[in-house]
Amino acid sequence: MRIIADLHIHSRYSRACSQDMEVTTLARWARIKGVNLLGTGDFTHPLYLAELKAKLEMSDGGLLRVKGDREGPYFIPTVEVNNIYHQAGRLRKIHTLIVAPNLEIVEKINHRLRSRGNLSADGRPTFTFPAKDLVKLVLDLCSDCLLIPAHAWTPWFSIFGSNSGFDSLEECFQEETKNIYAIETGLSSDPAMNWRLSTLDRITLISNSDAHSPRKIAREANVFDCLPTYKEIAQTLKSHDPEKFLFTIEFFPEEGKYHYDGHRNCGIRWNPTVTKSHKSVCPVCGAKVTVGVLHRVYDLADREEGYTPTRAVPAKHLVPLEEILADALEAKPGTKTVNREYERLTGLFGSELQILLEVDEEELKNNSPPRVWERILKVRREEVKVEPGYDGVYGKISLSRSQAELPAQAAAGQLELL
Repeated sequence: MRIIADLHIHSRYSRACSQDMEVTTLARWARIKGVNLLGTGDFTHPLYLAELKAKLEMSDGGLLRVKGDREGPYFIPTVEVNNIYHQAGRLRKIHTLIVAPNLEIVEKINHRLRSRGNLSADGRPTFTFPAKDLVKLVLDLCSDCLLIPAHAWTPWFSIFGSNSGFDSLEECFQEETKNIYAIETGLSSDPAMNWRLSTLDRITLISNSDAHSPRKIAREANVFDCLPTYKEIAQTLKSHDPEKFLFTIEFFPEEGKYHYDGHRNCGIRWNPTVTKSHKSVCPVCGAKVTVGVLHRVYDLADREEGYTPTRAVPAKHLVPLEEILADALEAKPGTKTVNREYERLTGLFGSELQILLEVDEEELKNNSPPRVWERILKVRREEVKVEPGYDGVYGKISLSRSQAELPAQAAAGQLELL
């Protein structure tokens, strides 16, 4: 069975998240997006866990689904947790995704974590003990759980982050490194960037949306060919078998908000070479610029760009349909014009990912305006231009402009592009 899985999302109990992030609304949007396996997010929060227990039931394969909803999607218990602690004289801030087989195991995990932090404070709880101890605590309760470093390269709150992370999995997880089977590449990197590190060859590279609102579901996701059971999915993630893990769905990494280095308050955006020539100092205010994902990959890589390891799981880079429509219709995302066309197309073709990945070109041409289908096909061919994101500012995708039409600021050289 083909499974499109987005395992890292949040609930309405996490800070800065939509109130629509609850399972019945999430199930509806998963169908619109084309996702048939969704992480619950936030299972440590007591109020949200009560909702999960009240609204979800076990399917025949052991995964969860909304009670009485035979259409799906399936749900799998997940939570992202935050560990902040000192190690080797530095403050570390690491986010980790925990995946559990069922809600009974979730109850045991929550019971153990309740004495280590305030689970009610936020859907993403904070603890002050090392990330390696989190791995041991969870796996001692259930060896079938998975612990996955989240958005592994972002400057803050990540395993390889420039401001609070580590230079290797071993430095962070020490004796527990053997129990780390996967990492989440995050919006600002993609598998090809991670392939440059030989130390990650045994690691499965996964991609998830980290959605804070239903519309952001599946902006990144994973495509499996396996049975819809926890055991099969967990084994697929552990083995990164390309027969079962078909591909990831990715942002163009330049669009991520930490791809390049920079200082947004001063409008400085640099590639790593320029940053190094300025010794990481902003020429406007004299502060250190935020070192982004591409820079960190350059620093830690031991292979040339373009290297592909054996058994690599490929990636398909997409632009969300809403952004394509906004560009084509010369309107902003979320406007009535864009929403109307989005609803028409997804109603006609079944789901957003079906449109972006599968619908025949002639069908697209016969059922959508030329400016729409032309851009969808451009995205499929990855014929896009991107002004890279930096220091918390998302990059900008262009599906219509030539390089000569990029902003004058970039042409003048202040915004250094690859």
